[in-house]
Amino acid sequence: MLTAKSQKSEKSIAKLQAKKRNKKILQNWQLYLFILPALLYFVVFHYVPMYGVQIAFKDFVPSLGIWGSEWVGFEHFIRFFDSYYFWDLIKNTLQISVYELAVGFPLPIILALALNEAKDGSYKRTVQTVTYAPHFISVVVMAGMIIAFLSPTTGLLNHFIQWLGFEPIPFMSDPKWFKTVYVFSGVWQSTGWGTIIYLAALSGVDPQHHEAAIVEGASRLQRIWYINIPAIVPTMIILLIMNVGNLLAMGFEKILLLQNPLNLESSNVIATFVYQAGLLDAQYSFASAVGLFNSVINAILLITVNQIAKKRSETSLW
Repeated sequence: MLTAKSQKSEKSIAKLQAKKRNKKILQNWQLYLFILPALLYFVVFHYVPMYGVQIAFKDFVPSLGIWGSEWVGFEHFIRFFDSYYFWDLIKNTLQISVYELAVGFPLPIILALALNEAKDGSYKRTVQTVTYAPHFISVVVMAGMIIAFLSPTTGLLNHFIQWLGFEPIPFMSDPKWFKTVYVFSGVWQSTGWGTIIYLAALSGVDPQHHEAAIVEGASRLQRIWYINIPAIVPTMIILLIMNVGNLLAMGFEKILLLQNPLNLESSNVIATFVYQAGLLDAQYSFASAVGLFNSVINAILLITVNQIAKKRSETSLW
C-alpha cells in the first residue's frame, strides 16, 4: 500500500517538475532560439557526418555507396598498425604536440601576468597589439614568411648568422630543425591571442586583495604568486585539459605547406598522412580508419586528463 502511494507521489512530483521545466522553456523561448543556430551547426557538421565513420570498417567504393561496399571489419586498422611507418607517424605527432604544449602553454600565462602588472596604458596597448597581430596572419602567408626568412641563401636569419661569422643553416631541409621551426613559429603566432583568456580571468581579481597584501608588506612577486596565479588556476586547468585532448589532432595545413622531401623524416604526422592517403591516393576507407584511430586516442586522453583534474581539483570540463 505504501509502495503504491510512494510511486504515485513520485509520478506527481515528476509531472510537476516537467510542467515547471516546460513553463521555463516557454518563458525563455528567445534564449533557446538564440542558441538554435549553434546547436544546428554541431548537429549538421559534427554529428550527422559521423554516419560516414562506418566506411573505416568497409572496403568503400564510391560507385557502390556506403551500404553497398563490402564489410571488412578491422582490416584497415590492422594494416595501419602493421605498417613500417606506424611508429614514425606516432613519434613525430607526439613529439611535435608535446613540444608545442611544453613551450606554448606557459607563455600566454607569463605574458598575461606581465601585461596585468603594466601600469602605462599606452605601452600596454602597444604590446597587446603587437603580440595579438600575428594571430590574424593566414596559414599560407605564415608558411611563406617562414620559408622566405629561413632560406639559406636569401633569408634574413641566415644573413644575420653569416654576419656573425657562422655558416648558414638549412632550417627547412634539415629534419632536426623542422619541429623547432614549426613550434616556435606557432608560439609566436598564438601566444598574444592566448593571453586574452588569462587577462579576462585576471580582471576578476578583487583589487582589495592586492591592497591588503601591500599593507601586509607583500612584494609584487608575492602578490603575483599568491593572488593572481591562484585566480587563473581554474582557467589553466580547463585549457590544459582541452590541449591534451587535442594532442594528436594537430592540423595538417601548416605542416603540409612547410613539408618537403628533405624534412619528411620529421614532418610526416598522422594528419598529413590521412590527407595523403584519403584525398591524394583515394584510399578512403584506410584514411578513415587512421583518422578514427586518431580521434579515439584523443577522446581517451581527454577523458583521462579530465578525470585526473576532477580528482586533484574542483575544476573539470564535466
